Amino acid sequence: MTAAALPASSPAAPLAPQRARSPRQLALRRFLGRPVAVAGLLVIIAFIAIAVAAPLLAPYSPTATSWSAIRKAPSFAHWMGTDENGRDVLSRIIFGARASMLAGVVSVLIAGGIGVPTGLLAGFAGGWTDTILSRIVDAMLACPFLILAIALAAFLGPDLTNAMIAIGVSTAPRFMRVARAATLDAASNEYVEAARALGNPPWRVALRHVLPNIVPPVLVQGTLAIAAAIIAEASLSFLGLGQQPPAPSWGSMLNAAQRFLSQAPWLAIFPGLAIFLVVLSFNLVGDGLRDALDPRRR
Repeated sequence: MTAAALPASSPAAPLAPQRARSPRQLALRRFLGRPVAVAGLLVIIAFIAIAVAAPLLAPYSPTATSWSAIRKAPSFAHWMGTDENGRDVLSRIIFGARASMLAGVVSVLIAGGIGVPTGLLAGFAGGWTDTILSRIVDAMLACPFLILAIALAAFLGPDLTNAMIAIGVSTAPRFMRVARAATLDAASNEYVEAARALGNPPWRVALRHVLPNIVPPVLVQGTLAIAAAIIAEASLSFLGLGQQPPAPSWGSMLNAAQRFLSQAPWLAIFPGLAIFLVVLSFNLVGDGLRDALDPRRR
């Protein structure tokens, strides 16, 4: 029997080549191989689902007061107790997840919208453009992040929207530094030089060949920045510069709880635990993404 007549299952038949995995598939596989990062992602998804379905999950209205249930300890009627105005703490934590998650995501989008184009321009253009933009960023980074956010929030006025703007502007220099460093690294590669040699205009080289390659470090920075933004929003709400009462916010709940720590410790325990879980989860996901997107890390 000739070799051409051999069936496909015969040992003499050539083996089909395995399809090479794409970098995205390899990164996803490395990320899923880190159980701690996956657990953090599941916690984040759970909090997002709670924030979206808050009206369906909350057993009570977050602003409904009851003078007969002031500072009641956790019970079957109120699983996390009630606050100084008789409001259900569990309901306020569920609705407060909206303010915290919204503040974290929107603030980072504002910071990325300012910092990434600025860093891309500084790293790709170089010269005086890079020098001027870098000095402005250095001046902003010289001021502590939270102090700058407090100053901007106080200038804009106490409101959740103003707090998100203040946090986003204060976080933008970090994105600019990350984007600039990644742009300098990507611009030195051979494919960028080849794109320039083919006569592509600078804006096309920057957008088509450099920008896609700085996304991974920016994505990692964004994940970590969301955790910092949630803490900043809680801090601003604690100081009265964020979400305004009676609208629920984890930071404002901690602010109200400080007067009753000895009589009603649950008022501070549960909001603080919610902040701790969300921030820890974002940090774990950020570490997992950093390891997954950088093949040199093991």
